[in-house]
Amino acid sequence: MSKTIMLACAGGMSTSLLVTKMEKAAVERNIDVSIFATAGSIIPDECKKYHPDVILLGPQIQYMYHLVIKEVDVPVSVIDMRDFGTMNGEKVLDLALSMMK
Repeated sequence: MSKTIMLACAGGMSTSLLVTKMEKAAVERNIDVSIFATAGSIIPDECKKYHPDVILLGPQIQYMYHLVIKEVDVPVSVIDMRDFGTMNGEKVLDLALSMMK
């Protein structure tokens, strides 16, 4: 059964490249996941629409963490700044998968 991972940043743009890297890592590892990027300001609406299993916030919007966890009923975490800066799709995918167990 496919799982859905939501990545959020200020505008959804910087996480788009990370989504591509994560999808590549998932394919290489034969993991069935759906990954998408969105803007932090519309997380609640996107949750209702796509029902993600986990939400990862870009480091630039980590200040939103406490607001987001009050509005959604799925695990939420902030992507490590180093992993985000280097667009390390493998590590960020590992983070998301570990949150779904």
